[in-house]
Order: sequence, then structure tokens, then C-alpha cells
Amino acid sequence: MNKMYNEEQKFLRGPRGRFQELRYVFGAVLQFIKGFRTMHFIGPCITVFGSARFKEDHPFYKLAREVSAEIAKLGFTIMTGGGPGIMEAANRGARDVGGISIGCNIVLPKEQTPNPYLDKYVNIKYFFVRKELLRKYSYAFVVLPGGFGTLDELFETITLIQTTKMEHFPVVIMGLDYHKDLIKHIKNMATAKTISEEDLNLILFTDSVEEAIKHIKDYVVNNLNLNLNQKTNPIWMLGEKKVKAITSQNVAS
Repeated sequence: MNKMYNEEQKFLRGPRGRFQELRYVFGAVLQFIKGFRTMHFIGPCITVFGSARFKEDHPFYKLAREVSAEIAKLGFTIMTGGGPGIMEAANRGARDVGGISIGCNIVLPKEQTPNPYLDKYVNIKYFFVRKELLRKYSYAFVVLPGGFGTLDELFETITLIQTTKMEHFPVVIMGLDYHKDLIKHIKNMATAKTISEEDLNLILFTDSVEEAIKHIKDYVVNNLNLNLNQKTNPIWMLGEKKVKAITSQNVAS
């Protein structure tokens, strides 16, 4: 178990000395600055969430690759957690069509290695910093099958939208059979009035790539009138650089 992970455990054990708490806060601030410097010039993104455990031949991997390629064709940068599985598939889909592919990787006791389909990535120590960066630059979210981490990302994002801390950006959940109990539970919450009926409209459940793309395009491109060609110009004196897509002729179809 590495030093960083021990630091996280100690922080979550309760109050510590003032200097230790202040040092942790400054560490988090530095992580945000690191993320901002990496992500500032990537353009409008759509984030794809999903498990790190699916292999290349799995249908969910193929679905993530396909939907991400279609999103990239709209002009969006594809952002993921930067690791293997669904994340790799999404970044690979962007690479397939010459789109920009970004990763916001998490440092874990068992190192999560960035996948090979990233044009640029940043390694972040803290989950809460990483989740904010995955949301900050994105105008829609596609959620494929995953575990605790994927559900955490989904429900925190939905909560921020529901409480108007975020704009009503599209959230698309794909993998209907895998998510059937989750879908039932969300509908049960509406029945029990722990959420409102209108909250069900915050999510699109579909296995159709075409429907997902139309939903995203209609809302983001039409409702927000987003200029996908608008990019922030870097200042070279600050060591800033534009992010360009890496074109590879060696990616298997």
C-alpha cells in the first residue's frame, strides 16, 4: 500500500492537527491546478463512464467504442477516467475517427495504467478532484456498465443536475439488461416520491447508439448553441500547449 493511500486513510479517520489538515487542503488545490493546466485547451467534452474490467471482445467494450466514435464525429472531445476496459474503448473510439481523446486517471494502490489511446492525460491522487474534472469540461455524460465507481460518478452527477448545481446536461445510460434492476430502482424512487416524476427525465435509458447521439445532439448542439470549434488559445510563455488528436493507422477496426 503506497504512501498516498495511507494519507487518504488518515484524513478520513477524523480530526487531525491543524497543520496536517491545511497541508491536505493545499495538496488538493495543487491537484486541481494540475488538472486545469492539462485540461484547459481540450475543447468541449463528453465524458464516458464505465468499468475498467471489460476486455476488448466484450459487447460493452464494442458498444463504448462505437458510441464514442459517433460522439467524436460531432466534434466533441472524448473524456474518460483514462484506464482500461470501457474507458479504453471510449478513447479508442475517438481515436478511430480522428477525434481528441483525453484521460483523467486516478492513482490507486494497484496502479491504474493510462490506456494507449489517449492524446493527453493527467494523473490525479484524489477521487473527488478527479470527478470534478471529469464533469467540469463536459456537456453530456454516457454511462455504460460498471461497478461502485461508475455508480458513484453517475449518481453524484445526477444529484448535481437535480439540485441545479449543474446545468441539465444529457445523461445517457446504456446497457439496458445489465442496468434493469437499477432502472427499476430509480422508477421505484419516483413511485415512493423520494424523487419527483420529472427527475426521471434527467436520464435517457437506451441501447441505441443512434438514439443516444440524437439525444445529445438535440440538447447540447441545439439547446445550448455550442460552438464546437471554439478553442481557448494557450500562452506559450506559461508552458501551455494545444491538444491535438493523434492519428494512428494501426488501430484495428
